Amino acid sequence: MAREQRRTARIRRHARVRAKVKGTPSRPRLCVFRSLNHVYAQVIDDIAGHTLATASTIDPELRGELGGKAKTEKSALVGTLIAKRALSQGVTQVAFDRGGRQYHGRVKALAEAARESGLKF
Repeated sequence: MAREQRRTARIRRHARVRAKVKGTPSRPRLCVFRSLNHVYAQVIDDIAGHTLATASTIDPELRGELGGKAKTEKSALVGTLIAKRALSQGVTQVAFDRGGRQYHGRVKALAEAARESGLKF
């Protein structure tokens, strides 16, 4: 029961954030989803309805580097990769969407790594 309540509360928080955070062509949305074992990030233009860049811990480009690392370190690698891919698409500034999660741990590590790699939030 408690697990379902936590999930419902996160979805409610995410809906509240999504009511305010919109991805535009000049400033797309960097959306983070964290599952139990993996982290996924997308850069989305909500006006056009297109995903401009993606990265995750199941990405073939990162697979070799992830062995033996903690989840937070893996998230930082995903943040670096999403920033690199977004910058190659010409995106320099994004609106951060933490997906209803706390800005803490894996979500924070991904965001800080993306900032260090050149993305501006």
